[in-house]
Amino acid sequence: MAEILIDAVTLGALYLLFALGMSVAWGTIGILNFAHGSTFMFSAMVAHYAVQSVALPMWAMVLLGAAVGMVLSVLTQALIFNLILRRNPDLLKAEMQIVVGGIGAASVLLAIAQNLTKSVPFGFSASTFQIATYQLGPVQISNVQIVILVAAFGLAGLAAWWLRSARAGLALRAIGVNPEVASLMGVDRGRMALGTMAAAGALAGVAGILLTYYLGSIAPETGDSFLISAFAAIILGGIGSVAGVVTGAMVLALAETLVVTQMSGTWASAVAFGLIFVVLLFLPRGIFGRKEVRRT
Repeated sequence: MAEILIDAVTLGALYLLFALGMSVAWGTIGILNFAHGSTFMFSAMVAHYAVQSVALPMWAMVLLGAAVGMVLSVLTQALIFNLILRRNPDLLKAEMQIVVGGIGAASVLLAIAQNLTKSVPFGFSASTFQIATYQLGPVQISNVQIVILVAAFGLAGLAAWWLRSARAGLALRAIGVNPEVASLMGVDRGRMALGTMAAAGALAGVAGILLTYYLGSIAPETGDSFLISAFAAIILGGIGSVAGVVTGAMVLALAETLVVTQMSGTWASAVAFGLIFVVLLFLPRGIFGRKEVRRT
């Protein structure tokens, strides 16, 4: 049981890293980026090819993944979402166009990855990082799992502090509550949107690198399955809430791990959507959802 719990918490930490930026972006600047999963996967693929040329340590791979994810998300925001919002500034009316634009960007990245890898899973076998395991009483944990847990909870704590204490974080929250008033107070909505998407992309890139180290390899389609799980975690916890996405990620991961160990991995997606249905039935805004979220 202890091993199952460690595996569940590790999976939850990966969901948290992936979903954190996506949740904050959705809850503040009002953009649900459906290219987030492909950004996650593509960052790992770029790192895979980079490490074939130069043997890199884990920290360098993580930084590379974060940089690639950041660039991809900023380009998606600048070239697709901003273009849509220039033509239709009302975000509520432009939501479907933004969703379609994100799916389009995801499809392009997925097609490139499938062509480059021939749809074969890829990993970091050439990396200088050596996996080691430690016995802590009845529990066995690897150094990769320790890195994942420290990174996920450390970055979530940093994000929570930044949103509540930093001037830029408070400005971003103000956009999520009342964008018109935030603009009148001098908050640059376009600049904040780019910054938020950059941070979300960096987190997705880090998650992609760490998942690849944890599993040994991932496939081009892995981003799509993670996107479904991240969406479930965000809905469970409440859009835009750091505490919510932490809770949602952990609840979802624990439920999926228990189902997979008792039944089959094919039921994992069913668990995600089942949890969404049950929570929304009793808590329409999620566990930590706000009463009202106004968007740009």
